[in-house]
Amino acid sequence: MKFVLRFLLIVIIGTLTYGFYVKNNGDTNGEIIIGISVLAIAFIFMPIFIYHRYKNKNIKDFTFEKFRKDLEERSK
Repeated sequence: MKFVLRFLLIVIIGTLTYGFYVKNNGDTNGEIIIGISVLAIAFIFMPIFIYHRYKNKNIKDFTFEKFRKDLEERSK
């Protein structure tokens, strides 16, 4: 999974860089390439990254249940 994430990141950054290069040379297709790269980061890379980071974690560790219970006990 690490290999896939690194490969995707390198490819996306490469296409983003290429898009800026093409845009600076005056081609209007550079904006399209930049837009596709940004969409790939948002809708392909980030969900895979988030899944990879949190796949073996306990979700209750990331909620505010303990904090809410402590707050309710203090306010009584």
